[in-house]
Amino acid sequence: MHKTQGFTLIELMIVVAIIAILLAVAVPNLLRSRLQSSEAATVGSIRAIVAAETTFNTQNGRYSQLFSELTGSAPPFLSGDWTQAKNGYMFALGGTAINYTVNANPIQFGVHGNRGFFCDASGVIRAQEGAPATTASPPITQSP
Repeated sequence: MHKTQGFTLIELMIVVAIIAILLAVAVPNLLRSRLQSSEAATVGSIRAIVAAETTFNTQNGRYSQLFSELTGSAPPFLSGDWTQAKNGYMFALGGTAINYTVNANPIQFGVHGNRGFFCDASGVIRAQEGAPATTASPPITQSP
């Protein structure tokens, strides 16, 4: 009897099945980790904005409602281009001279992040699952 070298169809199917099972376990964990890291980076960015607003208020006696005021001074209170998405989130600054607001929402909920974030002059960062956060949203814990 003549024996050839190589793999049988059954052996190849078993290898493909094992790879498929490993991917089915790994991919959801990878996507969840990516969303969590985007949200953590967004909370860090909001904390940087809070610090910049506090410093701006100390020097100017009011809060800024424009990122250009925070980034355009010399030296800047905040660095970077905040008109562009950061880690899948868009940031919006508003409010009044006595109380600023900052909102950070994912470009697309469920794809770039699961939670919207909100903060004002109180410094309390609030989050809302699946929707933009407001003053009525629950505050986040220390680690997102």
